[in-house]
Amino acid sequence: MNKPTVASVSADLIAEQAALDAVVADLSDDLWELPTPSPGWAVRDQIGHLAFFDMTAALAIRDPEAFEAHRKDLMSRADGDELTLGASRAMAPAELLTHWRHHRNELSEAAATCAEDARIEWYGPSMGAKSFLTARLMEAWAHGQDVCDTVGADRPATDRLRHIAQLGYITRGWTYINRRLEIPNGEVRVTLTSPGGDTWSWGPDDADATVTGSALDFCLVTSQRRNLAETDLELVGDIATDWLEKAQLFAGPPSDPPPVRG
Repeated sequence: MNKPTVASVSADLIAEQAALDAVVADLSDDLWELPTPSPGWAVRDQIGHLAFFDMTAALAIRDPEAFEAHRKDLMSRADGDELTLGASRAMAPAELLTHWRHHRNELSEAAATCAEDARIEWYGPSMGAKSFLTARLMEAWAHGQDVCDTVGADRPATDRLRHIAQLGYITRGWTYINRRLEIPNGEVRVTLTSPGGDTWSWGPDDADATVTGSALDFCLVTSQRRNLAETDLELVGDIATDWLEKAQLFAGPPSDPPPVRG
């Protein structure tokens, strides 16, 4: 696979957003109100969340000073959901869909101006442009999974999962740091089968532990969309099991994997 560029990651982000758009575009209004696996969030809130942070991502690229002012305001407020979801919760589904499309188009236009070595301010540390757009792709896919699970939609896995799988691998240390735990000694090698049938690997050949299986399962576990016990991932070594039982590739407070679905 060719080395990702800002343009290639942006193109994959656009494709991932379009795949979710195809799921929600024809939903009846009542389905937009169904509760999703995220506590307190309906389908509409998953899309509202994506719209808000696509909007602020475009702002972060285009006007870093304005973004920093927004970030200071958001971080000072206790009603984060009200700020990020309040406007979208007042919209009818058709209006919300248009709202999301508008802001993700703004993000794609802003991304087209990014240099390969650009750094972009965000809610935590600044990020390189490719990592920044990868995080948006991960969000679109993960929140889209919540929507698909709720409405029973089939969204075929694609090789765009490589971005998310790599993020899952490189955030092993973050999983522990975020929980104020010591990172276990040793290396883990991850070898995954892509949706297209290729093999993706990360980690040294002589690692102390291994994870083997489908890229989809690995992404579902590290994004906390599935419990490890529901997958066919094969783990060798205690440090691999310990990691994937608590893996968290996304920022924010520590959270636990979902329970096994009944």
